[in-house]
Amino acid sequence: MTRTTQARIAGVTFLFYIAAGVSDMLLMSRATSAEGTAARLARVAEHASDVRLAILLVLLQCFSALVLGVTLYGITRDEDHELAMLGLACRVGEGVLGAIGIPKTLAILWLATAGAGAFSKDTGTANTIGAFLFMPGPRVPIGAIFWTAGSAIFSYLLLRGRTIPVPIAWLGIVSSVLLLVGLPLQLVGIFTGPLTGYMWAPALVFELAIGPWLIIKGVAKPAIAAP
Repeated sequence: MTRTTQARIAGVTFLFYIAAGVSDMLLMSRATSAEGTAARLARVAEHASDVRLAILLVLLQCFSALVLGVTLYGITRDEDHELAMLGLACRVGEGVLGAIGIPKTLAILWLATAGAGAFSKDTGTANTIGAFLFMPGPRVPIGAIFWTAGSAIFSYLLLRGRTIPVPIAWLGIVSSVLLLVGLPLQLVGIFTGPLTGYMWAPALVFELAIGPWLIIKGVAKPAIAAP
């Protein structure tokens, strides 16, 4: 596969990943926005098709992480093979960790639809199981930390090789490092408040910039090649 092809695939995947992630969040928010376990299960049953679509979108995001890892590794491995391999491993870890949450969503969907009949005479049990499944996870998805580590590595290698415009590469580094510091602090409860949402803005701008660039312009020949 040529570098131009790898760049275009990566660019399309960047944009698809963003679209799939936003769509997944909106669908799940609409399907679970209710107060109380029983009300949330009832709402999931009403929006079962949205939940099924959200599950497919999550699965596609997991594969997108793998595609980005492979294509960005192919583009940057001439700069530093070991660092590029580490970036690939981070994106693979991101994809695997993202897929781990799918069975939980499937369980919620089953309980809200097919499982409702099994507990029709014991709503207390259904609500207890539902409360467990709806129990909030970590403040930060663990896969997001692997994502930002991989993004930081690949952004650095793209900057080092001058394979994309320097401002875009620097934006990738700064936005990734910001998240790489902020997400672990948010995970353990040290960093809280509205700023936890705002710190994602530079990363979003970076991906919206690098995606079209890779599709239209591709990547330049590396300025520095590893011996």
